[in-house]
Amino acid sequence: MRNLKRALSLGLTATMISGLMVMGSSAASYADVTSEQNQEAIEVLKAVDIMVGDEKGNFNPEAKVTRNEMAVVMSNLMAYNVASYKNTSPFTDVPEWAEPYVAACYTNGITSGYDAKTYGGSDTVTTGQAALMLLKALGYFQYSADFGSDWLVETTKNGSTAGLFDGVATGAKEALTRNDVAQMVLNALEADLVKAEKNGSDVQVGDIVISGGKATYDSRTGTDSKYAKIDSTKVDGKYTIQLGEDLYDGDLVKADGADDDFGRPSVKWTYENKEIGTYADDADAVYTATVEKQDLYDLVGSDVYNDLKNGDADFSVVVDGVALKDVKLSDYIVKNNDDDAGDKIIKKGATTEVFIDDDSNDVVI
Repeated sequence: MRNLKRALSLGLTATMISGLMVMGSSAASYADVTSEQNQEAIEVLKAVDIMVGDEKGNFNPEAKVTRNEMAVVMSNLMAYNVASYKNTSPFTDVPEWAEPYVAACYTNGITSGYDAKTYGGSDTVTTGQAALMLLKALGYFQYSADFGSDWLVETTKNGSTAGLFDGVATGAKEALTRNDVAQMVLNALEADLVKAEKNGSDVQVGDIVISGGKATYDSRTGTDSKYAKIDSTKVDGKYTIQLGEDLYDGDLVKADGADDDFGRPSVKWTYENKEIGTYADDADAVYTATVEKQDLYDLVGSDVYNDLKNGDADFSVVVDGVALKDVKLSDYIVKNNDDDAGDKIIKKGATTEVFIDDDSNDVVI
């Protein structure tokens, strides 16, 4: 489905950091999280103990995230043994509670400071900064030349390729909310790990190493079935490896083809064989006003319509969770010049969602 609904929020403060490390359950259901937030990711990320809420049962999805907090998120994501990094940070402006997290990320090349002594941890993290951390976790930016003349341009380019910005509307230099950060983290769990292939050779002049060119990055692959638990895509007969598959050894599973209680196309997440939840895809269109048959033709387009008409794609209609039998395409979608193109098939007051599968051209109303 186009743009699967992803979600997550982040609740991290200095006063409750130790509590956050042990909290977690298979269902979030935060008091301040509604369907307007990214509920899917909130529950997935809580289930794997990366991001959780506060002691009052709130997730605070619209609060801004600091660079210190982002270091905690990355440490949780990468499962660093944070205690072993205590008092190793080179930065002088990091508070005691955040120091081992920043140190862990710095030591492992996930983050860096503004200069040798300044991390700027109380500053809000930007989309570009968060994306760079996540891209490094995926295996990008192994060489200095990869940053080019503008690190933000290269980060945006690679982040787009990896799908990190799906569902995130903030600009590259804008501060991220907890909801935004969480969205990007879940996107990273679903992204391919990559391996670098160096282009050119480094040249050393005295103590200075001049890189020979940017690396190219290809998806890592493997034959183990655990690498099909989030995405079953294959390259040359091998599965591509997603970050979430690698980190959780196949215990975190995303299954397409599920339906929610309303019959909407959905995905089902499980962790260690326990269900996290079933989450509806984002609809390609939502109607609450009058809709005519030709409107739906305009929505699906001629290619999808032809596949539906020829039986090369499936068409189904579900009303209040019950799939209708013997559904005729012509009762719902016709070309603009057909005699009944103006017939109203959705009346004002009803809420109707339309889902179009980009791969199969299947349509669900």
